Amino acid sequence: MSASDSTLFDGIAARVVSTPRLATQILERVGDDDSAPPRRTVVLVHGNVSSALFWQEIMLMLPADLRVIAVDLRGFGGSGSQPVDATRGLRDYSDDIAELLSELGIVSAHLVGWSMGGGVVMQYALDHRVESLTLQAPVSPYGFGGTRRDGSRLTDDDAGCGGGGANPDFVQRLQDDDTTADAQTSPRSVFRSSYVSAGYSSPHEDIWVASMLSTSTATGNYPGDAVASENWPGFAAGAHGVLNTMAPQYFNTSGIVDLDEKPPVLWVHGTADAIVSDASFFDLNHLGALGIIPGWPGADIAPAQEMVSQTRDVLDAYAADGGRVTELNWEGVGHSPHLERPQEFCAALVAHIESV
Repeated sequence: MSASDSTLFDGIAARVVSTPRLATQILERVGDDDSAPPRRTVVLVHGNVSSALFWQEIMLMLPADLRVIAVDLRGFGGSGSQPVDATRGLRDYSDDIAELLSELGIVSAHLVGWSMGGGVVMQYALDHRVESLTLQAPVSPYGFGGTRRDGSRLTDDDAGCGGGGANPDFVQRLQDDDTTADAQTSPRSVFRSSYVSAGYSSPHEDIWVASMLSTSTATGNYPGDAVASENWPGFAAGAHGVLNTMAPQYFNTSGIVDLDEKPPVLWVHGTADAIVSDASFFDLNHLGALGIIPGWPGADIAPAQEMVSQTRDVLDAYAADGGRVTELNWEGVGHSPHLERPQEFCAALVAHIESV
């Protein structure tokens, strides 16, 4: 779904940039300087089941002397929906961004990644130079689901991870462009219950829902395939599609600790995050422990993933090896700090950029 006048804020423009890898839609601020140097260039990367539309408030709040670009990842928004090779982790996405920035003549930038996008920018930093990283409610450096605190995998096939964990009714409602809040599995209901904390409201909610509905459910996109498993809960990660990219057998960015040149890192997250948490409501092992999914084999075999603690462990090691890390953990904030506290998020991001 290409961005339209009904979903674009005043002052934001959309265009498609084609590279040999992908036709990528980007959002830009009208009037930004295309010749801005890397230290004044910011690239915003959204998360799963969303698009660049979610960044518009932040784009307009950032200082006018920055060049600000928000990217639609492959299979989201107005970008192409070529199948995702999950066996490369999130590299299909980070490689897409690398070619996009090369086409735009951008040799380096400050990268900001939200949720899955946090994993994308960490992977990008492993392969390319960046000015800084901002990780907002990022996926753990060890992926989503199926690992112990130290990142070691629970099963050889990543049981309970990947495409098989998606709710089929939610996927169907994405396909049906369901804009209602009639069911817990509608995108609008999922946004209200999982993307933000209780009490959040916005006059732009219809745009956020339209952004979610831009998710491609074509083969090789969201959610991805699954394979049968002898381990609980009976399925394991497949090799294609969005959710499988974060299976721990394919995705691990803890290697940022070993970077010779360590870009400064800003980590922003909230204590009420329902998605990325040490007790995530999207982690099947945690749901099993709660009795929501039957047959859970117990904490010795299928413990909940300590996602936030894993991120802190890796970033602590990053700092101990010479990197600079700033952590902001906001009380009562959910999975979208930039929506729930936009002024504070912008202030923190600008301070981070200026400190480089």
